[in-house]
Amino acid sequence: MSNRTFTMIKPDAMEKGYAGAIIDRILKEGFRLVAMKLTHLAPEKAGEFYAIHKEKPFYGELIAYMSRGPIIAAILEKDNAVNAFRELIGATNPVNAAEGTIRKLFAVSIEENAVHGSDSDENAKIEGDFFFSGLERV
Repeated sequence: MSNRTFTMIKPDAMEKGYAGAIIDRILKEGFRLVAMKLTHLAPEKAGEFYAIHKEKPFYGELIAYMSRGPIIAAILEKDNAVNAFRELIGATNPVNAAEGTIRKLFAVSIEENAVHGSDSDENAKIEGDFFFSGLERV
């Protein structure tokens, strides 16, 4: 179990101006920001990040969505970070997300669900390294 996880505030949340409120909610839940940056994924980079979904029917739409506007990528720290963050963001489909979770508050659909959260310690490291190469343990 790791004390770090990776997140992205996705284009839909950025377009609606929710980034500040989402970051505020994350900090109020006791997460510490280890690294954060604003970036815009080119379709090629979005395709690289989501390569695991390449054979799925929604892949093209996912790449178009993730490259349509800026995102905020961040590495967060807290005890049991992956599980704690998954609980905070809620179910992928905001209709099924628990009250008070980030997706219940800010997502509009399963496709435009406001935030990404790593699903395992291993993926948190891989995803964090994708955006923040050479990040020291602080």
